[in-house]
Amino acid sequence: MALFVHKYGGSSVADAECMRRVAARIKATCGDSNQVVAVVSAMGDTTDDLIALARSVNPEPDEREMDSLLATGEMASSAVLTMALQALGVDAISMTGRQAGIRVDNTHLKAKIETIDPSRIQRHLKQGKVVVVAGFQGMNAASDVATLGRGGSDTTAVALAAALHADRCQILKDVEGIYTANPRVVPQARKLDEITYDEMLELAACGAEVLQSRAVEFAKKYNVVLEVMSSFEVKPGTVVRQEVADMENVIIRGIAADKNQAKATMRALPDTPGVAATIFKQLAQANINVDMIVQNVSEEGYTDLSFTVPTDDLVKTRRLLEPLGKSLKAGGLHFDQDIAKVSIVGVGMKSHSGVAYQMFDALAANGVNIDMISTSEIKISVIIRAKDADKAVRVLHDAFKLYIVPEGSKPNVRPMAKTAQAAQGKASPKARKAGKPTKGAKAKKA
Repeated sequence: MALFVHKYGGSSVADAECMRRVAARIKATCGDSNQVVAVVSAMGDTTDDLIALARSVNPEPDEREMDSLLATGEMASSAVLTMALQALGVDAISMTGRQAGIRVDNTHLKAKIETIDPSRIQRHLKQGKVVVVAGFQGMNAASDVATLGRGGSDTTAVALAAALHADRCQILKDVEGIYTANPRVVPQARKLDEITYDEMLELAACGAEVLQSRAVEFAKKYNVVLEVMSSFEVKPGTVVRQEVADMENVIIRGIAADKNQAKATMRALPDTPGVAATIFKQLAQANINVDMIVQNVSEEGYTDLSFTVPTDDLVKTRRLLEPLGKSLKAGGLHFDQDIAKVSIVGVGMKSHSGVAYQMFDALAANGVNIDMISTSEIKISVIIRAKDADKAVRVLHDAFKLYIVPEGSKPNVRPMAKTAQAAQGKASPKARKAGKPTKGAKAKKA
């Protein structure tokens, strides 16, 4: 017997037919007394539709009320899927994030999981039920619902897998796994059998939409066996783990583009200690995530400061910076939404030289100009014009020959659960170990 946590994305539960297919897959997994906790996203484009509805009546809706609205999408999905399971004779029960014991901090729209009390879920599992949990949400100290941000259902699933000591957490989507680039942009993109936590974390943070970065952080911290696979076909996906067989052989694992970026530039700021701290303190207090930062001395005594923020935070950033710029006597304030971030990621970059040159040379040869550069041990990111993003991804994918299977790579063969062999992969017993978030235990704040 094994315990699986499944997460189904919006396209996987988009309509009644999809719900019935997901229910049939869960039923197949339950064979030989396997236990399943299913985490669901809102159906199809429900979240986008709810956001549009809110902004049609209020361009800047209150964040608490937005959470109350957005959480209903996942609640509806969990109830409908539970009904589909019951129609197949599967004993199932739906639960909201609050009922599932998920406690979050007091931040709205970007809440972080603090603790999980899995006792109620465990009680239902012992009764032989499939538990269907509304993803993307939890309850804060004020007993209000709060959502976890875009892709937050991934984090719900991984956190529950850790708290329940699940054998495997499977993220089932409309793609077969994790690719070297977005296959909709690069048709030659290759599906990866394995990828390291660190590489996946960087790719997710750089715009790869296949997993939320905080979900990967949870998986790494609590050693959750994580697999991304198709919800439409029964075949192995991509396993995310600490180490992979060909780590030394691969320089670049993947390429990501993030078009949800905006650049803010404060010109002619006084070049004195504490100015940058004042600006970024204000941004931090407003829960605005700053990504790339560049500071240049434009003339003696003054400096220009540029940084990027998510496009969704642009209105809030502008409202904060305009009075702040006046108080700091800045020479000007400029915002640029016509940008994108393109990144290459790979642990092999640690031990190989010339990667930055190869990246910049390929972009230059194809007329792609670079505005900003940021690096880490396993990542190089550049800010370019938004219109060049897809071209840049294709150019870099070809330049680093990511369509070729690295020499020495081995097929990813994994043990399978006995009676769910046709549908699911069974995790190593090492996944059942202490140190995962349980009742009253603090989880890492991502």
